[in-house]
Amino acid sequence: MSSTDACSTQPGCLTCGDVAVVLTVTTVDGADAVCQDDAGREEVVATELVGVVAAGDRLLVHAAVAIARVQSP
Repeated sequence: MSSTDACSTQPGCLTCGDVAVVLTVTTVDGADAVCQDDAGREEVVATELVGVVAAGDRLLVHAAVAIARVQSP
């Protein structure tokens, strides 16, 4: 999936709305990570702004870019 595909304005884009969403990292590929929401939908996310990530990390994501880490309670 290209970054333009991930951020189309068509229904189904997980992170291109008006708010950021929390996603969980499932796999990492360099500076990108495949992440899932709680419903199991996946999106490729750029992680340069938050540093190194690993499977299981929770990220706050907007427009297919991780903007912060989310601490587990």
